[in-house]
Amino acid sequence: MQETSEQKQLPLEMEQLGVKGYFIEVVHGVGVMAGLGLLWSLEAVRNTFFRVLDRLNIKARPSRRASAFPPGSPRRRKAA
Repeated sequence: MQETSEQKQLPLEMEQLGVKGYFIEVVHGVGVMAGLGLLWSLEAVRNTFFRVLDRLNIKARPSRRASAFPPGSPRRRKAA
């Protein structure tokens, strides 16, 4: 058997934005645009910086090798 449950579809009701709601939406949109513009400009500066480093042939790391372990002898572990 197939059970069908028909739901009554209500017509959409749109609410009009008041002056306060409209102002909040505009300020929110301007804030989002400003944030995205800031991120875009920071990425452009970062790309330019790394392009300059690449042209000057500056290596990313010094000549010594990097290690995941700190210098010195390892600590002795207590037997449990």
